[in-house]
Amino acid sequence: MQTDAYRLWSVRIVTFALSAMAAASAGFWAMRLWEAAPAPATASTLSGAASASIGPRAVARALGGGVAAPVVATGMQNAPAAHRYALVGVLAGSLRMGAALISIDGQDAKPVRVGSRVDANMVLVSVSGRRAVLSSGTDATDKITLDLLVLPN
Repeated sequence: MQTDAYRLWSVRIVTFALSAMAAASAGFWAMRLWEAAPAPATASTLSGAASASIGPRAVARALGGGVAAPVVATGMQNAPAAHRYALVGVLAGSLRMGAALISIDGQDAKPVRVGSRVDANMVLVSVSGRRAVLSSGTDATDKITLDLLVLPN
């Protein structure tokens, strides 16, 4: 039986190429794992991270909101309910999931989950896109829709 010399060389070349690619892949992942080993955290690193505080405005920007419009706090208890609340940020998920950053009477915004109380009078019913719906705990027909307020910097 006679073998074809050209066929033998093509098998050798393909085998060499596959071996080289496997070796290159193994080397890549070995280097990747070598550099990904985290350095042990020291006490000074941890104390520096704990001292950094994140303000409500930074959280609002991270959630897609802007700066809430300034609201004068004097006489706000008598203002209509819709004007007491300002939507600063929204984190909308699937049905009955999500949270919103809501400012009450011009104070700093606080995160509220869907189904939780915003204040003594209102409950966050739902969030979607750039909107949140509040409802009074006693009367489900009394609903307030808040749209996300975005002001240019």
